[in-house]
Amino acid sequence: MEQKVTKALDKIQPVLDALPDNLRKIICTIPFTILKDLEEIRIRQNRPLMVYSRGKDYFIRENGEPTLNPLEAYCISSRDTQRILQLMADFSLYAIEEEIRNGYITLKGGYRVGLAGKGVIEGGKLRTLKYINSFNIRITREIPGVADKVLPFIIKEGNVLHTLILSPPQMGKTTLIRDIIRQISDGFPGFDGKKVGVVDERSEIAGCYQGIPQNDVGIRTDILDACPKAIGITMLIRSMSPQVIATDEIGREEDVSAIEDALNAGIKIITTAHSNDLQDAMRRPILSSVLDKNIFERILVLGNSLGTGTLEEVYDCKLKRNILSKPIR
Repeated sequence: MEQKVTKALDKIQPVLDALPDNLRKIICTIPFTILKDLEEIRIRQNRPLMVYSRGKDYFIRENGEPTLNPLEAYCISSRDTQRILQLMADFSLYAIEEEIRNGYITLKGGYRVGLAGKGVIEGGKLRTLKYINSFNIRITREIPGVADKVLPFIIKEGNVLHTLILSPPQMGKTTLIRDIIRQISDGFPGFDGKKVGVVDERSEIAGCYQGIPQNDVGIRTDILDACPKAIGITMLIRSMSPQVIATDEIGREEDVSAIEDALNAGIKIITTAHSNDLQDAMRRPILSSVLDKNIFERILVLGNSLGTGTLEEVYDCKLKRNILSKPIR
C-alpha cells in the first residue's frame, strides 16, 4: 500500500510543488482510496478545503481525513491563497499575466488550475484578475486505450469520420478525445497514423507547459495551445497541412464557421461539446445550428450508466439512429 501511495503522490508532484507546506502535508495524508482517483482540489479563501474524487466531494480535515461536516475541515486562509499564487507563478506574476487573464494557469505536468477573483475591466474587456481567492486544481488523467471502445465507430475503411462527442461535465470527454488523438496520430494495426492538428483553447487536451505537451497526444500531432478555436483552426489549415483537426468544446458561431472551412479543405474534424444527450444538444442554439448542417458523421454520447465515461449512444448521422446496441464502458 505504501508503494501505491508513493506512486500516486509522485504523479501529482507538480501540484504538490505549487502548494504551501501546510496544504501539501494535508493532501499527502488523504486516504489512498480518495487519493488514487483524485480529480480536483478546490481551494477557496475562508472556506473549507475540498477535494473531488470518484464522483463525490469531500471536506478535508487538517490531518487529511475526510469529513461530512465543513466546520471540521481545514479552513483556507488568505495567507494560503497568496502563497499558492506566488508558488504557481514562480514568484513572477508578470510572467503568467496572460494566463491569469484567461482564468487559469497550467502547471508542469499539464495540470490546469482554474482561478477566480475580481475582474479588472478596460475598454469593455477583461484585462486581468486581482484578489484571486479561489483555485480549482484539476488532476489530468491519461488512460491509454480508453478510446479503444469508440475507434471502431469513428474510423471506417481507414478513414476518420467527422465526430462530435457530447457529454455532461466530468464524464471523461477530454480524457477520451486525448486518447483518440494519440491513437489516430500514432496509428495502430490496420490503421496508418494521420497528421493531427489540435487547437487546445483551454490547455486541457495536451496540457502544454511552456509550449511542450505534457500529455501524450501522438507523434504526428501539432498543437496550438491557449488559442481560440476559430483562429487556431484557420492557422492550422494554412500552416500545418493536417489531415485531422481536433478541438475542445465548441460553443460559438465563429467555431462553427471555422469547422466548415476545415471541411471544405478536406480535413476531418473531431470535437466535443457540453450536453446531456442529442436531444439536449438540439435545444442549444449553436449546437443545433451545427447539427442542422449535418456536418458530423458520428455523434458519441457519454454518461455514467455503467460508471463515469460510459459510451451511452453512437449516432450514425446518415442513418439518423443510434447504432450502439447497449452502453459500453
